[in-house]
Formats: sequence, structure tokens, C-alpha cells
Amino acid sequence: MKLAAIDIGSNGARMQISSVLHDGGNTRFKKVEYVRFPLRLGHDVFNEGRISPLSEDRMMKLMLAYQLLMELHEVDGHMACATSAMREADNGLEVRQRIEERTGIHIQIINGQREAELVNNVVVKSLGDGQFIHIDVGGGSTELNLYKDRVKLAARSFKLGSVRLLEGKESSNAWEKVKEWIEENVDSALPIQGVATGGNINKLFDLSSKLTQSSASIDEIKRMRNYIAGFTLQERIHKLQLNPDRADVIVPAGDIYLSAMKWAGAEIIHVPDVGLKDGILQLLYDRIQARS
Repeated sequence: MKLAAIDIGSNGARMQISSVLHDGGNTRFKKVEYVRFPLRLGHDVFNEGRISPLSEDRMMKLMLAYQLLMELHEVDGHMACATSAMREADNGLEVRQRIEERTGIHIQIINGQREAELVNNVVVKSLGDGQFIHIDVGGGSTELNLYKDRVKLAARSFKLGSVRLLEGKESSNAWEKVKEWIEENVDSALPIQGVATGGNINKLFDLSSKLTQSSASIDEIKRMRNYIAGFTLQERIHKLQLNPDRADVIVPAGDIYLSAMKWAGAEIIHVPDVGLKDGILQLLYDRIQARS
């Protein structure tokens, strides 16, 4: 069985096609195709309130490409989700309808809570006992979730994201709201560790010195954030070999992760390298199994 997950974010859009593998009682998803494209829908929406004709045209072409790849791989099912940029765009529903009419791909425009739930379904598998704060930073929003012994105690979505910060369009008092939520929900009497998801933390983690295969210290992430910030945008692209759509947002994204970790009192951060697309694949598989 092959399944496809499409995640249309405020910075980039990505599709992953995976084969479903069964090993005894365990089910795993093996990646066979992955395509990411920097649509940067948030640039339009956070400044103008709508998706421009040029961005819609690029998005249409990308969905047609995804459709062809799914046909070539003969996928058994697919699911597409769009997050903050499309849900805030005045013409988001119109754009979605035109794309579906031409490509057959139905895009579900999900809210921050639903986005967090899908990511959490795969993140929770990487947690141990104790208190964890999960930080998921996207282009348009940040989702925070608090866990104790793998049980979610609290969650909230904030209009604070890497593209929003880059454009200077974060919501009023966004930083204060994040800090207040953390102070109200984190049990300061208990040790806490961070778990982080999103393309920017994956890149920061890849470039950092690691404590284990999947964890690093907050000081090391901060050191790498400051190192990258010391280069110009062109130097980040040519010397550090960062993609252009990563080079400009990685520092503001790092600020969100580091601030949330600092306010929570966490010194260790785990980066399990999962995200919305993985949550979509899991949900898609569960639905197919339920029907059969």
C-alpha cells in the first residue's frame, strides 16, 4: 500500500509518498518520494490578506505535479491539508475550489488545534516519562503542547510564525501571550524537557553538536542560531548552503523555539524529525484500516 500526504504551509508546501510496511505487529511508513516547494503563501496573506494570482498559479502547477506523481506511484489514498496562510486568506476557499476542480485534490483547510492534534499523534510516540513541552513552529503559527507522562495536559495555537516575524506581521502581544501561557501551564516544580518539530529546528539541529542522535542542549541550539545570524542572507545561501526560503526564516524561527524553551525552563531539546505530513499519513492509514 502507498499513501500520500500533502502539507501546504505558510512558507513551503510538501508532499510525501510512503509505502506502508508491516513487521509483526508494527506498522512503519517508508518514504519513497518527497517533494518540497517554497510557495511562501504567507508573504501574500500576511501582507495583503489574500493569495495573489501569481501564487495561485504556482500553487496550481504544484498540485498538478503532485497529482501526476501520485498517479505514477499508484497511491492507494491521499490527503491534503493547508494551515494558517490559507485559512486566513480572504480567497482561500475560492482558490481551494479551483484547484480541486482542475486537479481532483481536495484541500482540507485545518485550524491550529487540528494541526497540533495531527502532529501530536506522531510526536507522542517519541516522548518518555516526565514533563515535556512540544513546540511546533510554522510559517504562520506556533503550536504549544504540554505533556506529562505522555498525556497531553494543555495546548494552544498562537499567531506567531517564522514568515509572520519576517514580514513584521505577528499578532499584537504575541510574545507576551506565549510567555503567559507557558507560565500558567508548566509545573515549575518538575523538571521539563522540550520536543520540537518543524523544518527550521530540523536544520538547526542538523548543524548543531548533539547530545544524542535526537537531542541537543538549548545552549547549542542558541549557539547555532547566533552563528547563522552572523552571516548576511547571501552568505547563508552561498556559504552555508541554505535554501533561500530557509535562509531568511531560520533565525526568527530559532528565536521562537529558544524563547519558549527559556520560559519553560527546559535545558534539553528533542528533535524527532516528524511533522504534519507524518500525522496526515498516520490518520490516512487509520481511516483506511477502519473502513476495511
